[in-house]
Amino acid sequence: MPASKIARVYLRVSTDQQDLERQEAIVTNAKAAGFYVACVYREKASGARADRPELLRMIADLQPGEVVIAEKIDRISRLPLPEAEKLIANIRDKGARLAIPGVVDLSELAAASEGLAKVVLESVQDMLLRLALQMARDDYETRRERQEQGIAIAKSKGVYTGRKADTDRHALILSLRAAGNSIAQTAKLAKCSTGLVKLVAKSSAAEQTGAKA
Repeated sequence: MPASKIARVYLRVSTDQQDLERQEAIVTNAKAAGFYVACVYREKASGARADRPELLRMIADLQPGEVVIAEKIDRISRLPLPEAEKLIANIRDKGARLAIPGVVDLSELAAASEGLAKVVLESVQDMLLRLALQMARDDYETRRERQEQGIAIAKSKGVYTGRKADTDRHALILSLRAAGNSIAQTAKLAKCSTGLVKLVAKSSAAEQTGAKA
C-alpha cells in the first residue's frame, strides 16, 4: 500500500463534558476514501494548548508520506499564529501532510512542479494555511470574549452561578481511585482527563481534611 494512503486521525473536543462520538465518522470516511488508518488519537483538551498529550504522541508517531486527518483545522490548533505555524512545521518536518476540510492541499502538485511554478504553489499553500490557522485563533478569541461578556452580565444581574460540576463523574472518579486504579486508569475508565482526576481527588482530600478539623 502506498505510504501516501496511510492516515493518522486526530479527534478533539475542548472539555470532558463534550463527546467525541460525532467525529468518529471521520475514521469511517477516511477508510472509505482508501486510507489505511494507522491510528486514531482522541483528545479532550483545549486547542489553545500546545502540550496536548495525544497530539504530541501523534506527531511523534508520524512517518514520511503519511496524512493527518481531522474534522477542521481548529481541531489541530487554536494557538496564536506563531505557535500554530510551529506546530504545523513539526508535522511537515516528519514528512507528513494535512488532509483537512477547508485547507487546500497543493503539496502533491507542488512536488510535481519545478522552478517558479513550484515556488508559487508552495507560497500559496503557506498563505492559505496561515489564513486558516489565524481564523481558527480569531474564532477562539471571539468565543472567549463573548463568554466573558456573558459572565460579566450574569454577575451584574446576580444570577451567575459558575459552571456546574459533573457530580456523577466526580463520584465515579472517587470510587475508581478508592478501588486502587491509577490516575491514568481512572481517567480512561471515567472517560476524562488525568487533570480532572487529580483535581477531583485533591478537592475530596481537602473536604475530608476540613471535616476532620
